[in-house]
Amino acid sequence: MTELARAVLAVLRVDRPGTVLVSNDPITGLQIAAGHPIGKWHGNPRNRDAWRRLLQMQSKWPHRVVFPEGEGYYDVEYRHRGETVEGLGAAHLMDGLGVSLAVEPCWGDDRVSLEREQLVEEQDGGFTSHTSDVELRHASSGTHVDEHLRWIAQQVELVRRGGLDAVAHGADLWERRASLFPHLEFLPGVEEQLRGLLQAWVRPVAKRLAEFDQAVSSWNPDTEPAGPQWHSWVTGEGEQRARELCAFTDLDGRTRIFDTHARFTPGPGRVHFRLVPENKAVRIAHVGRKLGV
Repeated sequence: MTELARAVLAVLRVDRPGTVLVSNDPITGLQIAAGHPIGKWHGNPRNRDAWRRLLQMQSKWPHRVVFPEGEGYYDVEYRHRGETVEGLGAAHLMDGLGVSLAVEPCWGDDRVSLEREQLVEEQDGGFTSHTSDVELRHASSGTHVDEHLRWIAQQVELVRRGGLDAVAHGADLWERRASLFPHLEFLPGVEEQLRGLLQAWVRPVAKRLAEFDQAVSSWNPDTEPAGPQWHSWVTGEGEQRARELCAFTDLDGRTRIFDTHARFTPGPGRVHFRLVPENKAVRIAHVGRKLGV
């Protein structure tokens, strides 16, 4: 428990205004182990200062209170070794840092693999369940935080520049694209699409673009040659649809297929893109309704 407190407070030192400890229940009721409530830990005089600082972090519960307004994420579930892990899943959904008590060896790493099951829309309009493995930034000790300092600093800088919370209209996404999404490139036609976004689509699109940017920024092409780890369901079109609907004039004037896409709601929203490994970037070709409908 002392190591977990050190991890949380290490993040707090780097990002004091942006760090919040989120748990399923108030930490005052946490059971460190069977028959060992947290009171036995913070009752020790040497732990009182760390405990007081944890309580001052405006801890929130349950996990869903930190989701964006209107988002429940009821279509996705995360598991670890077959067990549902709501807290770690919430951390992955919010691109946060998962923290755990290192009561088992599996919680002793700075990254944890999770199984994500998600309900996704198929090409024919039906739905199916898709399961994939994802990786979560994780800490159970202060030393783990050292591995994530660069990423934490990037998040702090994004908030300093205004962040996505300051985005109110689609035009904001276009005009602030360089600062909000430094790893994304856009075909010329995307400007009109972003400026004309329905109001209900502004935040969902902003979230998808931010996910692309975050995925590429942490991508190591040498160790992940297949591409970044996307934070949402990303698929390609069928061969015929790709050939008929997904050909766009690229920035160099050549025609290329941008069939890889992510979804957003409400309605059949799509973001079509392609990975540009030589630039370590994602190039966006279409933001709007599902092509062909």
